[in-house]
Amino acid sequence: MISDQSDLRNVFPGLSAEEFRRLGHQAVDVAAEYLATIGEGPVYKQMKPEERSLLMDQPLPDQGTSPDDILLFLKRSIMAHPMGNGHPRFFGWVNSPPAVLPIITDLLAASMNPSCAGGDHAAIYLERCAVRWIMELVGYPTEGSMGLLVSGASMASLTALAAARHWAAQRDGWNVRKHGLQGQRPAFVLYVSQECHSCVRKAAELLGLGEESVRTISVDTEFRMNLPVLQSAIAKDRAAGLRPFCVVASAGTVSTGAIDPLDIVAKLCSSEELWLHIDGAYGAVGILDEEKRRNYRGLERADSLALDPHKWLSVPVECGCVLVRDEALLRDAFSLVPPYIRTEPGKGIGGLPWYSEYGFQQTRGFRALKLWTALTHAGRSGLRNLIARHNQLASHLASLIEAAPDLELCAPVTLSIVCFRYVPPTGQWNEEQLAALNKQIMETVQSSGESFITNAVLRGRFVLRACILNYLTEEVDLMALIDTVRRTGAGTSEAMHRQTA
Repeated sequence: MISDQSDLRNVFPGLSAEEFRRLGHQAVDVAAEYLATIGEGPVYKQMKPEERSLLMDQPLPDQGTSPDDILLFLKRSIMAHPMGNGHPRFFGWVNSPPAVLPIITDLLAASMNPSCAGGDHAAIYLERCAVRWIMELVGYPTEGSMGLLVSGASMASLTALAAARHWAAQRDGWNVRKHGLQGQRPAFVLYVSQECHSCVRKAAELLGLGEESVRTISVDTEFRMNLPVLQSAIAKDRAAGLRPFCVVASAGTVSTGAIDPLDIVAKLCSSEELWLHIDGAYGAVGILDEEKRRNYRGLERADSLALDPHKWLSVPVECGCVLVRDEALLRDAFSLVPPYIRTEPGKGIGGLPWYSEYGFQQTRGFRALKLWTALTHAGRSGLRNLIARHNQLASHLASLIEAAPDLELCAPVTLSIVCFRYVPPTGQWNEEQLAALNKQIMETVQSSGESFITNAVLRGRFVLRACILNYLTEEVDLMALIDTVRRTGAGTSEAMHRQTA
């Protein structure tokens, strides 16, 4: 028996325009207070067991909860326990604060709630515009290329490497979509550096290449891919009857911000007939800094590029982007469209092929609005100033570290990432002891709420790592970080020395 339609309307009770406006003002007030005061409290505060349980173990209410009670719960139990990445003294991982205006316009995207698989509506054309702007910002060719917004660099890398796999099979005269990787053909081989992000390895596994088909290339003293080693590995694999097909280079690694010699790698890939994918998730937009631009020569020659506007451009997550030089090839790698939604030029609704033909997702959210908002609000000069400022702050932090007798700079500072460690000025400390000491320093600093840093492992050494991505961070925040680390280091090293004495 079909239920009464009036009962269905009460599942999600409608809100009048007046009530929607009242609740919207409440939510904006909560957000505004949070954003205005985020720098006043601790950077991070661990949640108590009962606070975690309140969120994880709450039962689904039998009856609906009032909007006012929902907003009150969000204010008290959600907004009170942030990750910390909005604070100007948060230097962990590669997490930026959100640009403020896109927070507001994301409400409008949710209000429209379009599916951005394709069609003839505003969200589709705005994505084309926003992605073209990204191409122009990083100097990637726009003619004949294609880009789409995805959840992040993990999905961007998966998309790009799927296109690379399709391209390589096509060049060899077979169809990977039809035959898969089950046939008796030379195994595809992928080349990455030691500093390559783990998402590339995950993508290789998902694409059926397997761990044994991924070659890890050593890095030089500046943590950049070692070209002679790469050349040797390619030659060795060809001689063994394998099929080298792709090199993944980095335009700003997440450990140190190192930029591989992109121009030389691009020339090598061209001569060896290999696909060049560049992971620029964090660092690709560093090209906007005129002082760093020379390091990016060759980026424009990449067959594909992954980057994350939700990192250095402060677009609210999720907002990643994949760019592929050959639009037709990308469509060929993914398009599997039933006739009832196939787009033909000049027929049906809309003049653009559907985005769902260029990637794995069918239903796609309106990510383009927050990206377009952030880019439009800041403008090219604003973005250029933001990137340059963060790089300058990183250089300043490095100078503070080098001036401190108990701190050691552990990697060249290329972009806005600084790696260092605490080294006690007295006593004999071996590498194992220094690793344990700095790990304890990191954990103590994090729990203190004074600053927030994470770590990297460089050539087997545990080091502290600060990534500067917050538009609110100033020199005083760097001084506070140095003071906290040195003070914590002195106390921790003294305690560890007493324990072993």
